[in-house]
Amino acid sequence: MKKMALILAALLAFSAPVAFAASEHGGHGAHGAAAHEEVVNGVKATFTVQTMKDAMKAMGMEMPKGMKETHHISVEFKDVKTGKQLSQGEVKIKVQAPDKTEQTKDMMGMQGHFGSDFALAKKGKYGVMCKFKLQDGKVRSSKFWYEVK
Repeated sequence: MKKMALILAALLAFSAPVAFAASEHGGHGAHGAAAHEEVVNGVKATFTVQTMKDAMKAMGMEMPKGMKETHHISVEFKDVKTGKQLSQGEVKIKVQAPDKTEQTKDMMGMQGHFGSDFALAKKGKYGVMCKFKLQDGKVRSSKFWYEVK
């Protein structure tokens, strides 16, 4: 199962350049539309949430059987002043489900963004909390609600 997750993460990383090219033209592409954007202490954080089914379809693949993760969450950081992409650092996300259960994961660096897969199987509002420390050493945080319909 871990091997499958690593393979999927690598495949998603290779699809990132397509997503970035598309995001320069309105925020749509392999990672979908932005679920949340926020400027935190000079850093613009852009979050996307995509179903695993859509992620696999975008890569021309089928969903592996038995995969419990239903969504891929990614975040891209940019310096507000320069527009430069910030792709080095440590990023952790906690997702709280409608029933108050939580999942916490370290996000993996993937060619200019950070991403990880989560189980968002129940309908309702999910709290997404992100804490990140980029190259400048400052600890920043962002949070938003994401609704699964």
